Amino acid sequence: MVKRLFGTNGIRGVFGQDLSIEFLIDIAFSIGYYFEKGPIVLGFDGRSSSLSISKIVSAVLMSMGIDVYQMGLTPTPCLQYTVKNLKMSGGIMITASHNPKEYNGLKPVSNLGYELSREEEIKIESIYHQKAFLNKRYDVIGNLFELNALDQYINKVLSFVDREIIEKSNIRIVMDCGNGVQSIIAPLIAKKLGCEILVMNGIIDPNFSARGSEPKMDNLLSLTKMVSENGYDLGVAYDGDGDRSIFSDEEGIIHWGDKTGSLLSYHLIKNKKLETEIVCPINSSLVISRVGDLLNKKVHFTKVGSVEVTYGMKNTGSLIGFEENGGFFYGPLNLVRDGAITTALILEMLGYYKQGYLVNPSHNIDSPNEASTLSSIYSILGETFQYKSSINLSSNDDIKRVLEICSEHGSVFKVEKVDGVKIWFDAESWIMFRPSGTEPLIRIYSESNDHSLMNSKVKEYLSLIKKLLNIEFNI
Repeated sequence: MVKRLFGTNGIRGVFGQDLSIEFLIDIAFSIGYYFEKGPIVLGFDGRSSSLSISKIVSAVLMSMGIDVYQMGLTPTPCLQYTVKNLKMSGGIMITASHNPKEYNGLKPVSNLGYELSREEEIKIESIYHQKAFLNKRYDVIGNLFELNALDQYINKVLSFVDREIIEKSNIRIVMDCGNGVQSIIAPLIAKKLGCEILVMNGIIDPNFSARGSEPKMDNLLSLTKMVSENGYDLGVAYDGDGDRSIFSDEEGIIHWGDKTGSLLSYHLIKNKKLETEIVCPINSSLVISRVGDLLNKKVHFTKVGSVEVTYGMKNTGSLIGFEENGGFFYGPLNLVRDGAITTALILEMLGYYKQGYLVNPSHNIDSPNEASTLSSIYSILGETFQYKSSINLSSNDDIKRVLEICSEHGSVFKVEKVDGVKIWFDAESWIMFRPSGTEPLIRIYSESNDHSLMNSKVKEYLSLIKKLLNIEFNI
């Protein structure tokens, strides 16, 4: 079997090991061969290896006669929008997103401004394995141009929200940029919207020294404490390349991306009159089905991964997509997840609520709700309990055994195998096991309206895995 190079989101690995100089040269040639011509937009996140990889990639592309427009440090969605807006042939973002500091990667971007399809990824992999680029003669040297397109992107984001409502609402927000590249965009957008801002971890740091590159429940305590103890309206945390955002309400409660996505779906369709269906992965919360039923809008479920959501939106003509990890896709801007536009839309939604414009689906859907806090808005979704964790499993055989034994264990309501294994105990209780596409681990998700049922099932299945593999981990 030919080795896959692309994971769930682009090509990733440890710089100097998986991403050797030789590999980077050959994969850059393969991507350039696939695009055939320029110009290509190149950008990178703040990792220590990003500038070196950028120089390798740009040198290879120029040696193929391809013009390169170098954006330098930029959030991934900003580069993606720039490719689309300036009608470039494509783009390459150098990032490992939320992965640990030693990782890096390459994310090719199509001329439409979003990631390549799975079929296009396979074409690049075929070019790489066959070394097809060696059969072509390159007689012209491409040019390197510096490109500053941040202002165009910022202005476009601002054009999608009601600035007057946000400014009138006097919103106070804490922004934890996580030492990532969203530091250069998101706070500026919030400031232009008239918010009072406190920025945490806003210095780009290749080591992600403050809390790591991925916003998680256990590393956002400083954010939630700052919000709840100092009277802020909300908090937001970004990942390393700025395409994901996780929100805290004024009480310091973190809300996962699928609940935020469900809430924004309601706001955009009901209040902003956006005519669309909704796309999200199969590991999303039950609440999106409630929202879909309420709005009489179809919800399309995909495999996990931003590429799957993007092409789910493209294939269904949907303008809204989201993931539980904090990725929200606002189609009128671009079919990609984007932490900056998500923040602007959350601020607008809160402004609607504070100004009495937001309608509450859990009460009378024709009359505005009088509450004026983010926690009150989240409460309209109704309560469900969620569990998320992961187990390090470096062996593919172990992963297969886990998926097999879990899918066959006990008497259940139904089993879905769209992506990994999702096991339903009743119509509103489930547990899911899915191999990570970027790291050597298996991810676990569970949800139920019954907290004790969810906890007992999680414990039951984790005990099963522990016994199966004879390994130790906390339950």
